[in-house]
Order: sequence, then structure tokens, then C-alpha cells
Amino acid sequence: MYIPKVNLATDKTEIIEFIKRFSFATIITSKNNFPTATHLPFVVTTKDDHIVLTSHFAKANEHWQDIENNSVLVIFSEPHAYISTKNYDNNLNVPTWNYISIHAYGQGKLITEQEKTFETLEATIDSYETAYRQHWDNFPEEYKLKMSKGIIAFEILVTDLQAKKKLSQNRTDTEQRKIIETLSNSKDTNEIIIAEYMKENLTDK
Repeated sequence: MYIPKVNLATDKTEIIEFIKRFSFATIITSKNNFPTATHLPFVVTTKDDHIVLTSHFAKANEHWQDIENNSVLVIFSEPHAYISTKNYDNNLNVPTWNYISIHAYGQGKLITEQEKTFETLEATIDSYETAYRQHWDNFPEEYKLKMSKGIIAFEILVTDLQAKKKLSQNRTDTEQRKIIETLSNSKDTNEIIIAEYMKENLTDK
């Protein structure tokens, strides 16, 4: 990913918090010069100081067959906002777009053991809807086994993490505050979230 120095993010804790918050991501592989992408929810954990991403494919999605023998890229990128030149002090400018994006590269490993497949499903439930866990626990084992046969669980050990925060860091503090005010007053959730990240970034300077 192209990352100008001013937009480079290196705080691992901050990066992990972001990908946990925006954990519905795109997993991409390339085989025979043909890229394939699937959109999946991920559970994010750390193991021996490494980030581990866990999820599952529908078994009918043949993409799962490629993740052990090819490099894997997972892209976490959700909040974004159009930035109008009306926020700038000088009219001789062009509009731009603010966003945060994390590219996680790694090696995929299929989870074939039944017990670990259940663990993957239960970790996903706990991550997204803890109240549903009670229902899951009360389901007949036969039913749970049938459901699990329709998926392929996997994990990715992240070997390279690239993080970009494009939050108008190249603008003056006055201009950044104008942008924050404009986005904060928006009815668009993405714009409000970008304003929040811009506030944090400006405070940390």
C-alpha cells in the first residue's frame, strides 16, 4: 500500500483496536494471476506478539482452497469521508478523501479439527453477539455438527502489517479543526467517525 510518511500509522495497539472495531474485512488471494476476494467477519487475537485473524468460509465458496498455498491479504477499511475545499484557507486547492486502511499480509491455515471449528464459531459469536451464545449452547449437538459441516474455518498469522491514516495531517491545525467541525455536524456516520479519529490525531500531536 502506498503510504506517505505523514500518513503512516505504527502504533500496534491502535491498529489492533481499529481492526477489532471494523472487523468485517476483505480477504484477497491471487492464483494464476487471477485475484479472488471474499468479504468476511474476522476475530482478532494476539499470539506470541503476533496478530492472528480467524474466520470461516462457506464450504461452497472455493476460495478456501487457495489460502494455504498463496499469500493472503486482508483489508480492513470502513470509515471514510469526502473533504471539501471549503474547509481550507486557500481556494487554490482540490478536494480529497480521508480514510483509514489496514492491510494485513500473512499465511493462511485451514482449521480441520471439529473441536477447533466449534471454537472458531463460538469465538465469532462471543465477538459479535454474546447473548446468542446461550441459544447456541442449547442447540442439539447434531444440529451444530450439521451447521459446522457447511463451513471451512481458518486462521491467518499476520506477517506484515501496513497501516495508513489519511486524516488531513498535511493541513494546518486551523484547517483540520474546520474539517472536524464540518464532519462532526454531518448526518453521515462515516464522516462523524472520521471526525472522531481526526480529533484524536490532532490531540496526540
